[in-house]
Amino acid sequence: MTKQNKAFKFRLLPNREQAVLLAKTFGCVRLVYNKMLAERQATYAKYKDDKEMLKKQKFPTPAKYKDEFPFLKEVDSLALANAQMNLQKAYKNFFEGNGAFPKFKNRKSKQSY
Repeated sequence: MTKQNKAFKFRLLPNREQAVLLAKTFGCVRLVYNKMLAERQATYAKYKDDKEMLKKQKFPTPAKYKDEFPFLKEVDSLALANAQMNLQKAYKNFFEGNGAFPKFKNRKSKQSY
C-alpha cells in the first residue's frame, strides 16, 4: 500500500482594502529587508578580516526602523520579523556554502506573506 500526498491550491481574491494592505506589507517587508541587508553588508565589509568581531556584531531588528519610517507601524510586525529571519537564513546559507551572497529585493522579485 503506497501513501499518497494531497495538496490543495487556493486562489484568494482580496477586496480593494485588503489589496492595499497587502501592497503596503510587501513594500514594507522589502524596505526592511533591504535596509538590514545594507547594514549587514557594511558590517561585513568593515570586519571581513576579523572573524571574531564579525561574530560579536549585533544586527538590527525591524523595530529599529519604525522611528525613521512611521508607516512600518501600519503593517503586520510578524511580516517584518519574517524578513529578518529570511535574511539571517540567507546569510547562514552563504557562509555554509549552500547559496549565493544575499541580494537586494526589488518589486519584481517574489512577493510572499
